[in-house]
Amino acid sequence: MSDQPSSSARPSADRAGLFIALGLAVLALVVGWDAWRLASVNAHSAVGPAAFPTIIAAGLAILAVATAVEAIREGAIARPRDEAGPMVWVLAGLVGQIILLPFLGFSIATGWLFAATAKGFGRGPVWAHFLAGTVMCFIIYLIFAKGLQLSLPAGPLERLI
Repeated sequence: MSDQPSSSARPSADRAGLFIALGLAVLALVVGWDAWRLASVNAHSAVGPAAFPTIIAAGLAILAVATAVEAIREGAIARPRDEAGPMVWVLAGLVGQIILLPFLGFSIATGWLFAATAKGFGRGPVWAHFLAGTVMCFIIYLIFAKGLQLSLPAGPLERLI
């Protein structure tokens, strides 16, 4: 008798990988259905409005099949537990940006998102990243709003210029 496991014992499939493959397949079907609907639209050139959605749907379908094959071939994978703290910081940044955007404008709201995400990834003090993020976002605001004439939410900082 040997202590080695028998070669006929197959590892169970990675359930998370199969779930991701299913999600990719559903997304491929939705995009493909929309591309099929767009195919009936008259186009004035050889490349109609359904061309790129069809390519994207095919790519998603290929990814779904490849993910399912890998999930079955590799078997269940032991994953480390997620840490709640970093996820809470990133989520707080997103929610904070959504809430702050109408009142404080693009620069300050996105500066908060930058700072909270940096904190979630374990980087330095929030106030320093908030200042750096706000300055970078203000420069981006200037480029988009003044240079490209695009409308971004303005707050007290943006109204100074």
